Amino acid sequence: MVREFGIGAVPHGFRSSFWDWGAERTDAPREVCELALAHVHRDRVEAAYRRSDLFERRRALMEA
Repeated sequence: MVREFGIGAVPHGFRSSFWDWGAERTDAPREVCELALAHVHRDRVEAAYRRSDLFERRRALMEA
């Protein structure tokens, strides 16, 4: 879709920009930004214990 619209960027650049924006311009915790980017926990123990999807916090971040 990026190519179809003639946007001179790559999806990874969007992810990087979002990450920088989240860190510099919001008070969102790192975990909320990670989940908003749909990153999976590599630490299997942490993934097993993390039950929340932080949906309402991600919603607030996306509205910002």
